[in-house]
Amino acid sequence: MTGKNVRKPQRGLTFDDVWAAMMETDRKMQETARLIQELRDGHKESDRQMKDTKRLVRETSMQIKESDRQMEDTKRLVRETSMQIKETDRQLKESKKELDRKMGELGNRFGELAEHLVAPSIREKFNALGYHFEAASKDWEIVESDTVFAEIDILLANDDFTIAVEVKSKPVQKDVDAHIKRIEILRRYADKHHDARKIRGAIAGAIFSKNAKQYTLKQGFYVIEQTGDTVKIEAPEGFVPREW
Repeated sequence: MTGKNVRKPQRGLTFDDVWAAMMETDRKMQETARLIQELRDGHKESDRQMKDTKRLVRETSMQIKESDRQMEDTKRLVRETSMQIKETDRQLKESKKELDRKMGELGNRFGELAEHLVAPSIREKFNALGYHFEAASKDWEIVESDTVFAEIDILLANDDFTIAVEVKSKPVQKDVDAHIKRIEILRRYADKHHDARKIRGAIAGAIFSKNAKQYTLKQGFYVIEQTGDTVKIEAPEGFVPREW
């Protein structure tokens, strides 16, 4: 058979070949099973994460609702507090008005009481200083053309002097300053009516603070102070009464 191709017979599958093929198939099946398990595990993890996400969303939604409720409660409390503050402020203003009114009434009563204490003995007290007044007028008004320009609580007068007395329960600096203006009006009124008598002033009080007393004397006014059931006129050594 020289010169012709001779076909070699094929080798049949051996046991080793079959075993190797089976082992490879088993390996691939195990790998496939592992991949399937990993996919299942991944799916479970994704499902768990999805559930956690949904839970977080629900919790966040609840927290937002609770925050909204708390915010509404806070707004309501702010409105209620604001209304309470306004009401308290209104009540305080009303209370202050009522207190001022009562204090004014009380001050007037003290002033009337002080005036009643001063008036009965004031003429004798000044006469003891050498004035020789014969009478004292209460609530003396300076009136022109039916207009009251000033009112003087007690006015003492003789041929040479006029003394205007302002009576307060507890005199303060502004009362002294107001009395100066009152006497200036009295001076103009006297000049207009050709009354050349010298005018002096005094401040009478049921209670005199040290500062008020010093300021009164500094302005040249006599200090008339309550003592027991009567009054005393204070004119310290060196005191020179101011004249208008």
